[in-house]
Amino acid sequence: METSPRHHQESVVVEASPETLYDLVSDVTRTGEWSPICQECWWDDDAVPGAVGSWFTGRNVTPTRTWETRSQVVVASRGREFAWHVGDGFVRWGFELQPVQGGTRLTETWDFLPAGLAMFEQRYGDDAPAQVEDRTQAALSGIPRTLGAIKRIAETGS
Repeated sequence: METSPRHHQESVVVEASPETLYDLVSDVTRTGEWSPICQECWWDDDAVPGAVGSWFTGRNVTPTRTWETRSQVVVASRGREFAWHVGDGFVRWGFELQPVQGGTRLTETWDFLPAGLAMFEQRYGDDAPAQVEDRTQAALSGIPRTLGAIKRIAETGS
């Protein structure tokens, strides 16, 4: 199985300041408002919401399964970037913010990391490539939907 990380990113310009947009995307409790798969997130009991090192749990739902993951914030730079690792460094998700004419370029990034690929190989054996491809396709189709929903919420409030 491939051992190099998989990476994808897409961007959208949002009519909002980087700080306003950061405050929105770093509030993981609102993730269910824009994610097509992650329906709900909450900060773990001892977490400092939004701080590097804090853990949160997310509930994911697809037509074929429901599962929870724990994630840890790895970057929290207000107005610039918010990112987290799922599990023990299996996947890295994040939002980068760059001021541009008319607002902020919001870039969502996704990286399927080597530890995640190794975990899938161990967990799924011969089915690992198909499982990795399934997760990759979910990310590729979900990112533009997520960005569109965040843009709508930031610009219209709903």
